[in-house]
Amino acid sequence: MKTGGTIIIVGGGVVGSSIAYHLRRDGHDGRLVVVERDPTYARASSSLAMGGVRQQFSSAVNIGLARYSRRFYAEFDDTMRVPGHHPRVNFRSRGYLFLVDEASSSRFEARVERQRGLGAQVERLGLDALADRLPGVRLDDIRFGVFGADDGYLEPRDVLRGFRAAAAAAGAEFVPAEVTGLLRRSDRVVGVELADGTTVGGEAVAVVNAAGPFAARLGAMAGLELPVYPVRQQLFRCALPTPWPYRFPVVIDPTGVHWRHDDPVTESDPDRLIVACTRLGEPPGENFECDLSRWEADFRPPLVRRVPRLEAATLVDGWAGLYAMTPDHNPLLGEHPDAPGFFLANGFSGHGLMIAPAVGKVLSELIRTGRSDTVDVSSLDPGRFDRGELVHDEAMI
Repeated sequence: MKTGGTIIIVGGGVVGSSIAYHLRRDGHDGRLVVVERDPTYARASSSLAMGGVRQQFSSAVNIGLARYSRRFYAEFDDTMRVPGHHPRVNFRSRGYLFLVDEASSSRFEARVERQRGLGAQVERLGLDALADRLPGVRLDDIRFGVFGADDGYLEPRDVLRGFRAAAAAAGAEFVPAEVTGLLRRSDRVVGVELADGTTVGGEAVAVVNAAGPFAARLGAMAGLELPVYPVRQQLFRCALPTPWPYRFPVVIDPTGVHWRHDDPVTESDPDRLIVACTRLGEPPGENFECDLSRWEADFRPPLVRRVPRLEAATLVDGWAGLYAMTPDHNPLLGEHPDAPGFFLANGFSGHGLMIAPAVGKVLSELIRTGRSDTVDVSSLDPGRFDRGELVHDEAMI
């Protein structure tokens, strides 16, 4: 594709803004419009995320996307500076640590070997090493740990602000509006219709669906049934009884409960944790209501069982965001075979913020050249479900 022409991105969250940024950085010099229905981002998935960044997946494509993104985030605060905005995502490379019990030990042993073979930086930690790294954490039912030292976490809202500011500084137009229809010429998607009756495009070379949990709504405007559905994910913040003597990595308990520090901003701020746990039976739907009863029912008991000193931790608040789920919990990336010109960047199943830099890069490549060279994402193409070619990655949490 030539560098010119109009490209429209529907959804100005972290994924959409990353795509806009990478398109400009990679040489697209035509008009670039990002349509975002809620410029406050109050319910944006990237604003409500936990902020973890890890390479510990089990598929080549996810490890490739994660490795690119991890390198990008490590330098984000310096490389994404633009006039008027200095990002402070504060990537903390404290690692991801999976605690492995007897029931999952053989699966994790095989996973470690596969991860190493695919270039992920992981190490297997015995019980003595775990005890040294996690004083006060109960390990009586644990066989070993799997630690990714390069992994860590950052501030989600600052990532979103940084990508948006950099994309805007490079010439992307951010339009606050709701898309109510897609424009087609012959079989191609060539533009969008907005709620006020105006249109953008009409001759666009690409329209990108980066609408997060609302991707299926946009797909329906093109006559497509996209297998993307919103599912509530809840997180809780608790205050520690006293300042913790060390910094936790992101710890993943065999129960699925996982946590990280919510570091004090000033010396007078309390030391806190952010705690998450995916409920597999959560019904699909656009539900942003946080069920505070789940703290005592599902979150707190496994946390205290693993770290008895957290018995005195007190709940500060909780919130809910949406995962954009697909049947195989992996994203749809690329041009839809039944709607030329309509590109998908959807269905990240909780990993959108984590791999947003790489998604921006590969979508830029797919739109401009028709192929993704940085990471081969052909296995994630939008037609795979119709072909029955699901992607398996057992390292989803």
